[in-house]
Amino acid sequence: MKVVAVRALRVFLVVLALAFCAYSVASQRDAAVDAFQQMSWVALAAAFASGLAGLFVWMLGWREFLGGLGSPLPVRAIFRISGISQLGKYVPGKVWALVTQIEMTREHRVPPERSFGSTLLAVATSTACGLAVAAVTLPLTSAAARETYWFLFLLAPVLLGLLHPRIVTWCLGLMLRVIRRPPLERPVSLGVTLRAIAWTVLGWILFGVHTWLLCNAVGGDGKGLPFLATGAYALAFVAGFLVFIAPGGIGAREAALTVVLTPVLPAGAPVVVAIASRVLLTAADLVNAGIALLLGRTQLGLTGPDTGNEPPSKELVRGTHPTKEGP
Repeated sequence: MKVVAVRALRVFLVVLALAFCAYSVASQRDAAVDAFQQMSWVALAAAFASGLAGLFVWMLGWREFLGGLGSPLPVRAIFRISGISQLGKYVPGKVWALVTQIEMTREHRVPPERSFGSTLLAVATSTACGLAVAAVTLPLTSAAARETYWFLFLLAPVLLGLLHPRIVTWCLGLMLRVIRRPPLERPVSLGVTLRAIAWTVLGWILFGVHTWLLCNAVGGDGKGLPFLATGAYALAFVAGFLVFIAPGGIGAREAALTVVLTPVLPAGAPVVVAIASRVLLTAADLVNAGIALLLGRTQLGLTGPDTGNEPPSKELVRGTHPTKEGP
């Protein structure tokens, strides 16, 4: 009965997420049609492909953290879990993607504390790296961003510092104690953190290419436009994420993107870019979810070498302390 209930809940969340996706696109239908009419299909296809690649690369960053915590799942399994669970971000509240992801990783015998920890690490890394990218690219290219979002730039070095493995391990341990879950069997290593950061930064670059292609399609030019577009999207994404109730950051992301791009694009063009980006990336999420559903459930083996998932330590579950490991 529990398995049936969990599956029913997952189906309900997916249907609910699809409904919110449809609403977010339908609510901007006329504006989206006008935006697409101003751009070539080549530019739109290239921007869509860059967005898909960015989502895939971010998924690999989450996979690094999950593997580093003891559950190195294959790419196919990771893609299916991430593709479906990420639809939850379109449901107001920000927690549904996490809930769905934890439940889906259970199919692969991943302890919930590992899934919970790896997801929080991936979110923290994308936010910290996004602010860092914006802090590096925007102050030299956008006075509007400096004046409006200067306080976010100050958070970048702080958040990057908080990604140090010792700090991360302590914070995750504290959170797991608060929610009365077993502690992690191992600390997050420096190597895993650096690889995940590398995947995340590559993802930001791909999303920057996505935004630059749209800016270029509406008449934007200049040597600094690729850097400005990358920083603008990174800042807009973080701003949308911080608006907790907005599904998928809708509204907040477009507002921030418009503010940053207004000084460098023709009149009306920033809104066109923001709307086109929203529709294309929503379509990318839906494509990923569709492919993930078509892949079907990955064949599960026994816990151990067949799945690449290390069994939880019984000693740790009983409450003893893990053996100290190097960074």
